[in-house]
Amino acid sequence: MNWSITTIAITLLVVGNLAASLSDVAVKMLEGGISTFQYVFLRQLFSVLIVLPLWLKQSKLQRALTAPAIITIRALLIIIGSGCMMIAVTHLPLATANAIFYAAPLLMLPLSVLLLKEIPPWGKALSTMIGFIGVLIVLRPSQFHWAGYFALGTAITLALFNLLARKLPAQQTVITALFWTSLISLPITALLAYLTWQPLDWQALLLVACSAGLILLYNGLAVKAYKAAPAGQIALAEYSGLVFVVLLGVWGFNEIPDSMTALGILLIIVPLLPLKELTQRRKRDL
Repeated sequence: MNWSITTIAITLLVVGNLAASLSDVAVKMLEGGISTFQYVFLRQLFSVLIVLPLWLKQSKLQRALTAPAIITIRALLIIIGSGCMMIAVTHLPLATANAIFYAAPLLMLPLSVLLLKEIPPWGKALSTMIGFIGVLIVLRPSQFHWAGYFALGTAITLALFNLLARKLPAQQTVITALFWTSLISLPITALLAYLTWQPLDWQALLLVACSAGLILLYNGLAVKAYKAAPAGQIALAEYSGLVFVVLLGVWGFNEIPDSMTALGILLIIVPLLPLKELTQRRKRDL
């Protein structure tokens, strides 16, 4: 089976969003038992420790820090986005927080035009709007909470973080990008964590480590995806995480979707399907 670059990039984002959804669940299970800056510091520290062996296996040329300005900006976005995410997930229902998180792909379309000069086809823009309508139908936030502003902050930083992946040098490996981004974020997060430090038990550390590993997997797959294909062509795949959140709710919290939720899921999934490629492949088979 010969997959196009766009289809491969979409697949990477779908897998990455499954990891990100599980990371949100781990954060929710912390139940606010850790300070925001403490969580961000530990998550970035675990990220460095996870990536370090893989980074050391590379050649000296591959390990080098290139595009330091872009890497530093992405590190700052991680700090801001991670802090906002924890506050949102802690104080909002998981579904409500994710409803706002998934504004990120919608924001990526105008941002890709502004920052990368990429003009998405009208079909992609329309599909994104349909997907966003599906998000609202599935999650239907019952009321706006002050923590919603932090969820919106996460969406904005996530959109910028992914778009800036296309500014990274082609020769820079995903492992190197992840390592330097995580490492550069440590000094600031360490200072902030020190000022708000509180005792932790092993269960909290385990949840933070799981969250770090899962979100690191998402970041790595997102870098590969957005470096492989234009953001406007694949950003809709970010909505797949919404489906995973619903399924995790059914499995872990006995939250059975109603008919409106099923309709919303349909509106999200259908635009994700590579219908054009499937149609062309079927014609070739006839």
